[in-house]
Formats: sequence, structure tokens, C-alpha cells
Amino acid sequence: MALRVAVQMDPLDGINIAGDSSFALMLAAQARGHEVWHYDVGSLAYETDGTPSGRITAHAAPVRVQRVEGDHFTMGERRRIDLARDIDVVLMRQDPPFHLGYISAAFLLDRLKGTTLVANDPREVVNAPEKMFVLDYARFMPPTLIARQLSDLVEFRKTHGAVVVKPLHGNGGKAIFRIDEDGMNLSALSEVFNQTWPEPHMVQPFLPEVAEGDKRIVLVDGEVTGAINRFPGEGEFRSNLAQGGHAEAAELTDCEQEICAAMGPELKKRGLVFVGIDVIGGKWLTEINVTSPTGIVAIDKFNGTDTPGLIWDALERRHAAM
Repeated sequence: MALRVAVQMDPLDGINIAGDSSFALMLAAQARGHEVWHYDVGSLAYETDGTPSGRITAHAAPVRVQRVEGDHFTMGERRRIDLARDIDVVLMRQDPPFHLGYISAAFLLDRLKGTTLVANDPREVVNAPEKMFVLDYARFMPPTLIARQLSDLVEFRKTHGAVVVKPLHGNGGKAIFRIDEDGMNLSALSEVFNQTWPEPHMVQPFLPEVAEGDKRIVLVDGEVTGAINRFPGEGEFRSNLAQGGHAEAAELTDCEQEICAAMGPELKKRGLVFVGIDVIGGKWLTEINVTSPTGIVAIDKFNGTDTPGLIWDALERRHAAM
């Protein structure tokens, strides 16, 4: 059955179609005959109408996409649509950061429950910030500190040597810093972080195994569908593709298979349909990405798979079961 799909994402004219996962999902939806709409999260609105869920709308436009650089979409007239009455599936795909704006939009979309399928489940996205949900699987993590107090950071650095400091709700490898064994600039970095973010910060030992790759593993409805190994670019220790890293085909280690088996049922239960986890050195789990995971285009390129198709299979099953 053809579905009416609304994609809540950043503007289409600014995406990189060669690697954008949201664009790949739109292409796959369109190929299946689904009707695709695009809207910006800033146009999301709620209005009371006498019912518990209220009326949730967005200023959206019908869109057609094609993999042609510079001419990758055509958009119809934008109008206000009712996400409960006019739409069957909403893809929540705007990029983080995960801040109060992101959380507020998720709470609004959560009110569609029972009428429109939203993926990933917005309530569970709020409950599962990438660098905090991962704490549920601490047995697979490197030693980790979440704190703001400089003395706590200094003590952790003294125990573990060189460390990596990153924003608790950052994304895309941005603002991740390495502090060497001498601790130089840790206090200055702590000042900058404390002035920039109200939340505590994540600190972990620098893992030399990052030279062996930072693996992105994608799970769809709790099942592994593929992986790529990402390597730092020249002069970098960050492996994110957005920070100049490069990717290679990858298989899962025994430890990585154990990690995925441990969390897969919980991801499915929570309605976290499309998830990307990051594992360093074949054994150290660092993040569980649920807000707007990426990597499926590169995975499919290396493996000859169709991850967007698998995601739509899962979404269609979930919609049929509503």
C-alpha cells in the first residue's frame, strides 16, 4: 500500500546527495510508490482541538528526488498539512544538536502516537541521548567520566593518561579534543566547555586503537544490516566522515556481534528502527546514534546491500501493525 511520508529534515538544497542517508531514504520511499513530503522542524506546530492529541501541523511541500548532482529535487507548493490526517509516516531526520528545540519537537511528534508512525520513536529518542543511552551498556565501553568539575577531569586524566573530551550532546565529530598525558590545556578547555554548554562533558581515555578504525554498525529494528570502518584523515584523530575520515568495508568482530546482540531486542522494543552504533578497535562501544543516524550509503556501496529498503520494510511492517 502506498504511504504518505513526511520527512522532517534540514533544507534539501544543502545536502550532499552522495552520502546523505535521509536522501537515500527518500529515494527508496519514492521507488516504492510512496508520496514524499518535506518540511523543516521550525514549521512544526500544535493547536488544541478538544482531543487529547490536539492538531499537529507543518508547512510542507511535496517533493520528487533524483540522484543528479545540482538537480536532485523538485518541490511543489508548500502548504500547511495535518500530520495526523494527511500523513502515514513521519521520518524525524533533522540533524542534531540534541537541545531543547530538538526535544520539544520530539514531544510534539510523540502526540501523533496511534495515528501516524514516527521513526525513530520520538519519546524514545528523548529517552536515549547518544552518549547517555550508551551507559546502559557500560560493560562494553572504555572507562568513561561525565562531569563538569575540573578537579574530576584532572583526576580522571591522571589515572588514564591522554584523554578525549567531547560535548555530551555533540554530533558529527565536532568539538572533540585530545588532551595529552601532560594535561596541558585541560583547564582552559574545561573553561570553554563550561561556558559553551550547561550540561556535563564526556571524558574517555584516548584509544590508540582508533588507528585501526572507528566502526559504524547499522541496526534496523534491532538487526545488524551492515558496517563500515572509518579511519582518521591526515593530521586528525577523529574518524567521522564529516571530519575528513575515509571508509572501508568491514566485517563484525565477535565482540561487536556480542554488543549488537545485547542491545538489538531493546532497540526494537523502543521503536528505534534505524540506529548507528560506533565501536573502536573492534571492542570499545562509544555511541548509540538514534537522532539522525548516517552511514547507510557507504555501507551499501561497499556491501552491495539495500539498507534503505530494509528500513522501509521495517517501517511498512510497523505501519501495517498499527
